[in-house]
Amino acid sequence: MINDTIINDINVHVQANPEREICGVIGTSHRKLKYIPCRNIAAQNNHFVIDPQDYADAEDNYEILCIVHSHININPQPSQADLVGIEKSGLPWLIMNHPVGNWTVSYPNNYEAPYVGREFSHGILDCYSIWRDYYKRELGIEMVDYDRGVEWWLKGDDLYEKNYTDAGFVVVDDLQVHDIILMKVGSPVANHAAVYLGDDIILHHVMGKISSRDIYGGWWKKITVKILRHKSFL
Repeated sequence: MINDTIINDINVHVQANPEREICGVIGTSHRKLKYIPCRNIAAQNNHFVIDPQDYADAEDNYEILCIVHSHININPQPSQADLVGIEKSGLPWLIMNHPVGNWTVSYPNNYEAPYVGREFSHGILDCYSIWRDYYKRELGIEMVDYDRGVEWWLKGDDLYEKNYTDAGFVVVDDLQVHDIILMKVGSPVANHAAVYLGDDIILHHVMGKISSRDIYGGWWKKITVKILRHKSFL
C-alpha cells in the first residue's frame, strides 16, 4: 500500500509544519494511490483532528485506506490515544516523525486502554472516556461519545448536566457501586466525573495526569456536586 511517492508526499507535508502535527489520508482511485493532506483543527499543536469537511471531500473521490499524522520531536510509535483512535477508525494509521522522518504503520488490533495508567488526551482519553469504557466493559451499557471541545466548561457548555438524563442517569442522595460522581474542578459547572468502585475508592482521569484509583474523601468530596445512578440499578 505504501510506496516511495506516498512517503515523500507525506514528508513534504510534515517538513512544512515543523511545530504542528499534520494529518491527512491515503486513498485509492482507479488503482492509483494518493496522499491527501487535510487540515488539522485541533486546538493544540501536539494533537490532531482531521477537518470533517476535508475528510468528507476525500471520501467523495477516493477509497480511504489509511489515516496519516505526524509526531513532533518524539518517536513515531502510536500513543495510547493513537491506539484508541486506530480502533475507532477501523483503519491503519501511518505516523511520521519530525524532524527525522521515521514512520510506522499500525493496524486495528482490538486495543483497549487500561483503566489505570492512561495518558490524558482530551476527548479521547479523559474522565468521560473512562466512564464510557467502564460502563461498556463491566456493565454492557453503551454510552454516546459526546463531542467535547477543549475546556468546554469555560466556554458556556454544561456537558454533563445537559446529557445525563438522556444517557439514562438520575440524581440520587446515597452512594453505591457503579454510581457516577460529578465534581467541579476550577469550573462554574460540573466538569469532572469519577466512577465509584465501592469501599471509598473512585476510578477517574484528571486532566493532565494519568488515570488512577483514589480514595474518595477530602477534596474530592468537597468538590462533589451530584451523584448519578443509571436507571438499570434503581
